[in-house]
Amino acid sequence: AVVSTQSTGIEPHLLPITGEKFDLRSANTQNDARLDVSARGVWSTMDKTFLDIRVFNSRAPTNISKPLKSVLIHHEKEKKRAYNARVLEVEKCSFSPIVFSTTGIMG
Repeated sequence: AVVSTQSTGIEPHLLPITGEKFDLRSANTQNDARLDVSARGVWSTMDKTFLDIRVFNSRAPTNISKPLKSVLIHHEKEKKRAYNARVLEVEKCSFSPIVFSTTGIMG
């Protein structure tokens, strides 16, 4: 997808919570919450998507004995628990976590 710079944002603030309740306690409800990138046209022509990027060390002691795929999935799920419901319900947009290992593997 081609994304124009006029429809992208770096570290955009999320809209404040105005009484919404989320199923997961891990949902980020801070009024100053922000994600890494927002862009239109990522998954469909004019829809806005928020992206949050995480890079983790796959050789760290907490990760070294685990299959790389399961560590990638863990980090993706952690980001989704924190932001997915808020972005869907408050922003009316989509959310995609982007996860990389320090060895260059993408989830």
